[in-house]
Order: sequence, then C-alpha cells, then structure tokens
Amino acid sequence: MESRRRPVVVPVSSWPGYEYMSLAAHQGLDRAQGIRIEPRRYRDSQLIVQDLAWGRLQVAQLTTVELVDLCARLPQRCPVVVLVVNASHGADQLLLAADVPNLAALKGQVVAVSPSTLGPFLVQQALERVGLRLSDVTLRNVALEAMPAGFARGAIQAAAMYPPFSAWALRTGKARVAFDSSAIPGQILDVLVVDRSFLASNPAVVARLLRAWHAAHAYARREPRTAHAWLAARQGLSLAEFGSVQRGLVYQPLQEQVTLLAPGGAMEQNLRAVQRVQARVGLVPVNQALPPVSNGPLRQALQRP
Repeated sequence: MESRRRPVVVPVSSWPGYEYMSLAAHQGLDRAQGIRIEPRRYRDSQLIVQDLAWGRLQVAQLTTVELVDLCARLPQRCPVVVLVVNASHGADQLLLAADVPNLAALKGQVVAVSPSTLGPFLVQQALERVGLRLSDVTLRNVALEAMPAGFARGAIQAAAMYPPFSAWALRTGKARVAFDSSAIPGQILDVLVVDRSFLASNPAVVARLLRAWHAAHAYARREPRTAHAWLAARQGLSLAEFGSVQRGLVYQPLQEQVTLLAPGGAMEQNLRAVQRVQARVGLVPVNQALPPVSNGPLRQALQRP
C-alpha cells in the first residue's frame, strides 16, 4: 500500500513517443488508476541509462538498442521489459548535408552520433544499404541539441538523429533525410523497463502504470487537437512537425502486446536481432544474456481493477 502512495518516477527524454506518460499525469489519468506518475525530464537518454544502472530509477523508457547495451555491460542491473512504448517506422533518421550527394559519399567522412549505441546502430544499417561498413566512416560524439546548429553552419555533414532534434535540423534547410527506420521496420523499439526487484515487490503498481499509459493514448484519440497541441509543445515541435513524427511511430494497445511479450514472442526475437547486429559491429560482446521480457504486468493490467 505504501508503494502505491509514493509517486512513480518516469524519466522522459526528448522523444515524442515518451510523452504519453507525461500526458497521463497532466490529465490525471494516473490518479484515476490509483497511482501518481512523476514525469522527470532528462536532456539526454544516456543519463537515464546511467541512473537506471545505479539504481536511482526503478522504471525507464529506453530503446531496445540502449537496453541490450546496458544488459551487456551490467547484467546484474538488467531490467525487465513490460511494455512496447512504440515502434520506430521512420522517426529515427540519418541526415545528410545538402552538399553530400548520397550515402555512398560518406566513405571516409565524419558522421555525428549521440553518446549512445543507437546512433552507431542506425548508421551501420544505413551504410549496409550501399555496401559500406561502420569502419568506413569516423563516428564523432556530438550532443543531439548541438546537431541542428552544426548543420546550419556547415560543420556537420551527416548525423544520426531523431525528433525533435531532426525536425529542428530540417528547419535549417541545410539537411535532408537520406535513411530512416522505415527501412528496418520492427528493429528499433522503445520499451518500458522495470527494475526486477521493484517489479517483484510492486506488480500491481506496474499494472496500474500500464493502464495509465493506455488511458493517455485513449485520451489522445478522443481529443486529438488538445492532446497533440500539448504533446507538440512539450517537444518544441509545431503541430505539423508533430504530425509528421507520429506518422513514423507505431503504438500498439495493451491487448495486442500480450502475445508480443510472451515467451519466445516477437519482443524476444527483436532483442536477439538487435544483439546480433550490435555484436557484429563490435558494440556489445557476442552471446550475452538477453534482457528478460514479461507479459505478466500486461495481463494483470487487462484485468478489471
């Protein structure tokens, strides 16, 4: 009972798909489920990974790429996947400067990536389309918020980005999308993960959290103008830009995720595929244990409270 009275801290970095937890708190949809969500803004998703690794967070929203990397480095801190927040079908992008003719022209060039394995993962997938390898380019860590200005002044020739940062870079007129995650559907997923001991001690809290997330999406479908305006403002996007981002994201309701997160299901297969790609390019060791997946909280969330 005491755990339910304390707020559930949910980190939210700059990515439109993560803001539905914030919307649930803003609209009181969390309290309707008997919990209180405390959205905590992070400027960098890697800081979320660090806080999760150090036990300062019990819940987090991460990409599967970041998750596999965390579990390879610190298997004792590897959390449990309990929800697919969204699938990126075009929202993650590799941008080129106007004077770079195509992806093949990147050979020997510098590509900006954020300090995360997500950028190298996306760059590798793009380069493979034109017969190049990750070793054919030089990766340079650049803060995501600095990338739009880098394109504007001609200091960046290529960068792995995602909204809102990619939208801001496109506003400059000095960048264009050369590759995006629609070419690798189902490979970049954002997931909600929970610390294993917290999940074992608070299964009802996690189930209520999933219901609050579901309620936020239901609210956005009922009141799209109000919800989308609020969500866009939270991410520093225009309504048109937010609409474009939404077309590159796929959200699945709770009912459809029970099979997805079942033992041997698509979620486990995705994690295995991500791990293979990361191991092939040297981002993680080979044959590390995969992050655990459970649909138990989903099944509990779908029961009538």
